[in-house]
Amino acid sequence: MESDFVWIITILISATILFVYWRKFRQARQLAERRRQEAKALGIDKPRSQYPFINSALCIGCGSCVGACPEGDVLGVVLGTAAIINGERCVGHGYCEVICPVGALKVGLGDVSTRPDIPVLTECYESTVPGLFIAGELTGISLIRNAVAHGKAVIEEIARRLERGGLEVSGADQFDVLIVGAGPAGITAALKAHELGLNYLLIDQGDLGGTISHYPRRKLVMTQPIELPLYGRLKKDEYSKEFLMDVWHQVRRDHGLNFHGGERLENIESSEAGFAVQTSKTKYRSRFVMLALGRRGTPRRLGVDGEELQKVMYKLVDAQAYNGMDLLVVGGGDSAVEAAVGLSRQKGNRVTISYRRESFSRVKKKNEDQIAEAIKSGKVKPILNSNVTRIDSNEVALSTPDGEVTLINDYVLIFAGGIPPYDQLKSYGIKFGGEIPREKILQEAPVSTV
Repeated sequence: MESDFVWIITILISATILFVYWRKFRQARQLAERRRQEAKALGIDKPRSQYPFINSALCIGCGSCVGACPEGDVLGVVLGTAAIINGERCVGHGYCEVICPVGALKVGLGDVSTRPDIPVLTECYESTVPGLFIAGELTGISLIRNAVAHGKAVIEEIARRLERGGLEVSGADQFDVLIVGAGPAGITAALKAHELGLNYLLIDQGDLGGTISHYPRRKLVMTQPIELPLYGRLKKDEYSKEFLMDVWHQVRRDHGLNFHGGERLENIESSEAGFAVQTSKTKYRSRFVMLALGRRGTPRRLGVDGEELQKVMYKLVDAQAYNGMDLLVVGGGDSAVEAAVGLSRQKGNRVTISYRRESFSRVKKKNEDQIAEAIKSGKVKPILNSNVTRIDSNEVALSTPDGEVTLINDYVLIFAGGIPPYDQLKSYGIKFGGEIPREKILQEAPVSTV
């Protein structure tokens, strides 16, 4: 009798544990499915750049990838298998690929033969124009870690080709490589070229740092551990904007990098002898060219009356410079949300954010949580389903489903995205996905998904 009682208790305890586990598993699965359907309805289930490819035949549904993702809700477990939930939030950290115990995930671009926003590249990042390379975000792969890898790989390939052809072929007035864009990829390429003794020039229409130099103060930048030529290893996963800028200015001073700021690329002409590169200041000759322009391009304008006023800006560098002001932030992406949150933390500011959609569904999970908290606390006033129609010196007008809304205003900060430099690249002869048959791409230029 006593042994039977022990067995009954054991069975009941085991059954209870299994039931609790099964219920939690079922709830998590249902939640992931609901999230996926919501993302699909909003049109944000499809990724914009790289994302994890899931081999469902290998996936065991352990959920390790879900927990590893820094963005929080890119992945979920649906019907016992990992699935893409919010593809637009994937920025390619790659933690999911590393942690998967059975190798069921691979982060990459996939088939780019139909992607009009991805240039056709070889495995060494050479475009369809021989000798013209592309690195960084223009490849479709984001993150500083990848940009650094691209910059090093391109210069190493150029050095190999110069070595095979003889370094002496470069004339006194001709560079071995002209690097356009002084962001992470361009700076790394310049450092590597300097280290290898190549005759190089780095140019940028702005200053050293590229897009990162325009980030808000103290913004944390995801890097993951990287190795910078002539500097050494950066071991942390995140660094502040200021730290990275200090590093780049330090290596520029220490090694005398050949850098020209405030010089805009205007045209590239190719020939058997190399390239003629026209900038806003002069014309250069170079055996090779590496473009690291980024994907954001020039800021997208709203095209409304008053947008030419000095109170209108397209970036926020220092939120602390604004105090006791009436501010309107326009946009619903990460940059707009980060600006609104940052401005709301400054003394006396009255911050409004206008977005043409009904929710901030296209931002990182961390930013989504922060803007939700700022709205809940009353620090940020949202006006959704709205569009700016007029900007005056002391106010701004918005159209909403309930009619026009007029706000007292000191400054308008517009984050409506950018116009990518795709047409500019196409004018140089660079082909994009969709312009070349898939079979020809595979034969002549195997696309890199590194």
